[in-house]
Amino acid sequence: MMMKKLMMVAISLIIACGSSFAETSAKEIRKERQEINKMAKKDLSAKVSKATKKEAKRLKKEGWIVSPGALPLEKQLERSYLMEYEYTEDLYPKYIMANAQSIAEHYDAAKTAATSLAITNLAGQIQTEVTALVENTVANNQLSAEEAVSISETLMTSKNLISQSIGRTIVVVECYRVLENKNREVMVRIAYNGDMAKEMAKKILCDELEKKGQRLRDQLDKVLGFRE
Repeated sequence: MMMKKLMMVAISLIIACGSSFAETSAKEIRKERQEINKMAKKDLSAKVSKATKKEAKRLKKEGWIVSPGALPLEKQLERSYLMEYEYTEDLYPKYIMANAQSIAEHYDAAKTAATSLAITNLAGQIQTEVTALVENTVANNQLSAEEAVSISETLMTSKNLISQSIGRTIVVVECYRVLENKNREVMVRIAYNGDMAKEMAKKILCDELEKKGQRLRDQLDKVLGFRE
């Protein structure tokens, strides 16, 4: 039991050091997601509406606008929050989201750089989500603590591989502002299908673990919720 607790601490430290969840524990995140999943459609709509109005007000105050012909900022943000608040019964996100912004002299260059950075950030979010699944699997006694640490350590050193393997993403928010020097600062928020992220993570982890002589394909199926 003591060994299991020590391994859980090690996994938690891996999560804290390598993810954007550092300020919020996995337990708190799961609790928040449970509450969202239990919400009636009306209550969820109210939550989305409140978050949308708050962020739209802040962004407009900071000078952010959308390109001619694009959806209004409020509509983009509403879609973003609706996707962000979609979770499976296992509390895994149906869409994994990431933001980024970049500055350049021209809009297209700033957008390209922001999108590239957002994909890198998305890879970090995928790491975080899968590592949290590992922790939960250990807590449910479906995975040994030693196997969990091996998977987590491999996952946290595979960010570049994940970033390179990410397929088509959905741009859910795209806006920009003109700076005093006339440069353009573009901000994007992208989404990636959660199931596709798990499939990709499984392939990368299997390949990397097998290079170390570890065959944990069945264990990864348990972690990622795959069934025979």
